[in-house]
Amino acid sequence: MPDIVWIWLAAFAIFLILEVMTPSMIFIGFSISALISGMFSYFYPESFYWQIGIFIIVSAILLPLTRKMAKKMTKDSPQIANVDALIGKVGLVTKTIDPDFGGQININGEVWKAAAEELIEENEKASVIKIVGATAHVEKKS
Repeated sequence: MPDIVWIWLAAFAIFLILEVMTPSMIFIGFSISALISGMFSYFYPESFYWQIGIFIIVSAILLPLTRKMAKKMTKDSPQIANVDALIGKVGLVTKTIDPDFGGQININGEVWKAAAEELIEENEKASVIKIVGATAHVEKKS
């Protein structure tokens, strides 16, 4: 077996190891390209420029395809965790929310410091727009 084949097989192994270590599916295209170039080099060991060209062309074809495949395989978690789960929830204002001084809101049984662009009276409902630090930014529920 020509020496150049071993170089391509080593490149294949390195890219494959990198792919296993990173979940991005970027290196899988490079590893397949190295394998195809290695197979070509077995039959034409003197055609080094063709081997490089095959590696580049196959990589250019596979890279966009593997990115599309990776996006299909990775989906957003169906269960939103932490404070992100509070966004969009409706709560009851327990202390009047003043635009300058803030107030309090009860969301899912938890009392949060609240801020709003408008005055929201006590016992009115408000929905959470975003959470910044320990403050829930809310708007009046219509």
